Amino acid sequence: MPHHSDSELFDVCDADDNVIGQATRGEVHARGLLHRAVHIFVFNSRGRLLIQRRSAHKDEFPLCYTSSPSGHVDAGETYESAAERELREELGLSGALEFIHSFPASADTANEHTRLYRFESDDTPRPDAHEIESLEWCDLNDLAARVRNDPADFSPPL
Repeated sequence: MPHHSDSELFDVCDADDNVIGQATRGEVHARGLLHRAVHIFVFNSRGRLLIQRRSAHKDEFPLCYTSSPSGHVDAGETYESAAERELREELGLSGALEFIHSFPASADTANEHTRLYRFESDDTPRPDAHEIESLEWCDLNDLAARVRNDPADFSPPL
């Protein structure tokens, strides 16, 4: 499984999500440049959402809970390709994704133009140990209460 480095290349975007250049991961994060990301909500057939606790190795929000898989869109990559790649790399899952919503880049999304996808599967995820500390299936109401009661435990983009 690939592991991220500060030299990865991302598309830099304007406020309307138009690509205006490219920069390394390290530069994008250090300078707060707008870039692209994907999040996937993985549900099982019982309607429970899979969340992950990010590994201690992550450069942003280590050990915080976040979407099932999530990640940056590489330079020249489409949102959908990135979502399929992240699902496969982080959880070892693949299949049809359903586009849910786009979110504009802001402080709340870590300066990421973000597209959210939905994926349903009862297959057993195979988490990438470098990316993911642990996985947990959650009832949506219970998760919403946890986020309200302890927001620091969750990545802001979630």
